[in-house]
Amino acid sequence: MKDARWQDWTNVLFGAWLLLAPFIGIGTSGDVAAMNSYVVGVLVVFFAFAAISHIDLWKEYSNLVLGLWLIIAPFVLSFTALIGPTYNQILIGLLISGVALAAILQKTPTSGQGHGHHA
Repeated sequence: MKDARWQDWTNVLFGAWLLLAPFIGIGTSGDVAAMNSYVVGVLVVFFAFAAISHIDLWKEYSNLVLGLWLIIAPFVLSFTALIGPTYNQILIGLLISGVALAAILQKTPTSGQGHGHHA
């Protein structure tokens, strides 16, 4: 847990927001936009907590992909007429992707480090 980065905790909050958004007036709780929000929210929270407990880059890449999915989901799932959910998912998708990318860049070893080379 001590190696957890701010990015993982931030994505926990964004995932929780996705879970709550349909209940607080950003869309209705039973449409396709809400279902996408629930499913992606649960997955984002899961991968963020998993990354907090044990750092693996694939968990960050998973949240990067989920964030990118949120950006295109309104178009793929045809709910662009629902303005609130559309803008919410695009914005949160951009934020989740950006935070996940920041975590990937921070957690990726730079060349020459961690490869057993000695100067």
